[in-house]
Amino acid sequence: MNALANFFTRLVNRYMPDPLVIAIFLTILTMILAVLMQGTSPLNTVRYWGDGFWNLLAFSMQMTVILLAGYILAKTPLVDGALNRIAARVKTPFVAIVVATLVGGIGSWLNWGFGLVIGGIVAQKLALNVKGLHYPLVIAAAYSGFALYGIGLSGSVPLLIATEGHFLQDAIGLIPLSDTIFSPILLITSALILLTLPLFNAWLHPKKAEDIVEIDPALVAVPTEAPLSSGEKITIAERLNRSRLVGIAIGLLGMLYIVLYALDGGSLNLNTVNFAFLFLGILLFASPSHYLAALADGIRIVSGIVVQYPFYAGIMGILVSSGLVVSFANIFVDISSAQTLPIWSFISGGIINLLAPSGGGQWAVQGPVMVQAAAELGASQAATALAVQIGDQWTNMVQPFWILPVLAISGLKLRDVMGYMVLILIYLGIIYGSAMLIWGYLGA
Repeated sequence: MNALANFFTRLVNRYMPDPLVIAIFLTILTMILAVLMQGTSPLNTVRYWGDGFWNLLAFSMQMTVILLAGYILAKTPLVDGALNRIAARVKTPFVAIVVATLVGGIGSWLNWGFGLVIGGIVAQKLALNVKGLHYPLVIAAAYSGFALYGIGLSGSVPLLIATEGHFLQDAIGLIPLSDTIFSPILLITSALILLTLPLFNAWLHPKKAEDIVEIDPALVAVPTEAPLSSGEKITIAERLNRSRLVGIAIGLLGMLYIVLYALDGGSLNLNTVNFAFLFLGILLFASPSHYLAALADGIRIVSGIVVQYPFYAGIMGILVSSGLVVSFANIFVDISSAQTLPIWSFISGGIINLLAPSGGGQWAVQGPVMVQAAAELGASQAATALAVQIGDQWTNMVQPFWILPVLAISGLKLRDVMGYMVLILIYLGIIYGSAMLIWGYLGA
């Protein structure tokens, strides 16, 4: 297995460009496919791309805020201290890889934004504390837990189809979470991954000392308040900036709103999660200036998303306007039966995600096709919908978009971890593919 990991690592080190270049190549590939498969004119393809480029600005802002808020919450003294205590108890590379995977996986199952960020932070702390730990692998292991987000409490598709008024309600009604993320098949699948993926990742750790790359401590940035110079008089403005009373007051006000929102029957969504994380972070930091120092450090983890997400929005514009995404989905629908529609939905979802990494956005386009196919074939609507979601989270292991924040935290390059991510993709594909096949036969 180490030889295979080394092979993929050498391969990606030699041939894999930076994520922005990958996004550009995917844009060109999608344009070519739209012309060849859909008969779209080259000029119209360019129009679709440009028209779609800014279509996901609101969603992009939600993604940016949830990653920033999750990062800041993980950097609060209370949470940061707890993570330091966890890292200090770990003494061997094997246990470090297991812990990083579990933290990333459980965190992502609870909330994908928090899990994505806290996994990378814990992995970095483990690398600083554990001698002989291969840094690229522990970062890859932490990110691999993100493969659970779509069947967790913040999965976009299961939450959407359980929400009153969703765009496919006339076709499938409301599908409760008890039929999706809390169904026996998905609970068993999640448990199986949490039990076995940490061991699989630990198995990949290099055995030879010369193959191990330890962390460079210079990669770690510690956000701090700007110190006052010697003899500098503290102004009223500076006292307010550093006042714990100000931070605690607005933090408690935010928490009060969340309580009222829950009592009023409000549903869990990205905006409410962002609101809660944002004000909980302010509350735990207390000092506004300390909070802003952590925010300034966190900005670097979202810079890649700010630049690259419009490129993927442009790709989505081509996929939708040319009808390419529907054609992709129909290819798999045409070869499906009631029993095999979930497995083919899983595969098609994974392929489309490589071009447009957005579970919610992908479902908005692919969903109607899959829902109609499930109705015509008599397949399980819940299994079909979640299969698309699982396909999305599966190929996120090698789709470079979502790993950008983790790479920013770690200071590594995509090529440093991608060799391991390919092997993790294969392993997860076996588990998820088997689960979708079983669910198809049980649910049909």
